[in-house]
Amino acid sequence: MKKTFDKKSSPRKDVDTYIGKLLRFGVFLSCGITLTGGLIYLFQQHGAVTDYSPIPFGEPFGVENYLRDFSTILSGIAAFDGAAIIQLGVIALIATPILRVIFSLLIFLIEKDYLYVAITSIVLLIILTNMILGLH
Repeated sequence: MKKTFDKKSSPRKDVDTYIGKLLRFGVFLSCGITLTGGLIYLFQQHGAVTDYSPIPFGEPFGVENYLRDFSTILSGIAAFDGAAIIQLGVIALIATPILRVIFSLLIFLIEKDYLYVAITSIVLLIILTNMILGLH
């Protein structure tokens, strides 16, 4: 008689389910934070008109400088700054797949699957290196 593999009791399926839930939770959390920050930002503007004129070539653009440092983002959140709360939502969205890689690394360590531990460690090292070297 041939043995059949029961997918319902597979520990791998449970891990995949937890990873899926982690990713879903991270995206929903990020959306909630960003939406809340966006609403606060809109109410803080009080009808102010944003300048949408073209940016001259070579001039820096993007978010305000105070939104580029984590410590100033935290102080902005404490001051109930909508833009800082939006930035926190972006950070949560970026952190979600990084947490997935860390979670996978832990699972591979528990399973003693050292090939995947090495591969996942390299991926995590590449992500963290790019984050650190990308700061300016």
